[in-house]
Amino acid sequence: MSVPTITLNDQTQIPQLGFGVFQVPPEQTADTVTKAFEVGYRHIDTAQMYGNEQEVGVAIANADIPRDELYVTSKLNNGFHRPDDARRAFDDTMDKLGLDQIDLFLIHWPLPTLYDGNFVSTWQTLAEFVADGRARSIGVSNFQPAHLERIIAETGVVPAVNQIEVHPYFTNEEARAASIRHGVEVEAWSPIAQGAVLSDDTIGKIAAAHGKSISQVTLRWHVERGDIVFPKSMSQERMRENFDIFDFSLTAEEVETIASLDRGPEGRRGPDPDTFDYVPG
Repeated sequence: MSVPTITLNDQTQIPQLGFGVFQVPPEQTADTVTKAFEVGYRHIDTAQMYGNEQEVGVAIANADIPRDELYVTSKLNNGFHRPDDARRAFDDTMDKLGLDQIDLFLIHWPLPTLYDGNFVSTWQTLAEFVADGRARSIGVSNFQPAHLERIIAETGVVPAVNQIEVHPYFTNEEARAASIRHGVEVEAWSPIAQGAVLSDDTIGKIAAAHGKSISQVTLRWHVERGDIVFPKSMSQERMRENFDIFDFSLTAEEVETIASLDRGPEGRRGPDPDTFDYVPG
């Protein structure tokens, strides 16, 4: 089954469905990613703070898949926002992944209360990686509208994507709208609310009408709204289920019904980007 692609603002293309490795233990990552490749996934989303880049690299090295058919994303560790630290961290990511070019590299969190609030110099540093050819695209993650406005205004460099928390219980419309307004594609992390939507009666009724699971309908909802998603599962059966979302569509009314489940800030599952200040020890 063919996964649709989205053309980013730098004219590169990204598969709209990928596979995430957040919280996959390093010792199980290579096998898990290999299983995802077997299902058909070609877009892998990792991060320095996940601690499993090297194992993703092992799976890539062992896979008989042409490099130009793979799409690999990683993200900058919160402890390495200062420009020289970011440069060293990026070198480390490339070494661990075993790649000479990464498809997409993101600032993981803006951390506006740290580093004197200076995430602009961090963003300028990421632009160097595109200029030297080692990154095809760069973007941000968890950036609020004000954060986006600032880096664009001060650097003129528009992120290719903004990876933010989005799911039916927290549609994060303000951040989505700000991203879209600037031509920044939205990537939705925690797309099924860390499993919370799997017992939702409203989505369950829609799923039953389509002969699909709640997870499939929720991922399809994201796709139809234009978001890029990368669900995580260590079960190959569930990987296949999450991959099988391109043979049906939702009505406009069904899309709106799912969106109406939004609970605003109360529905957020992860930290608030305006105050999040975690730096790994």
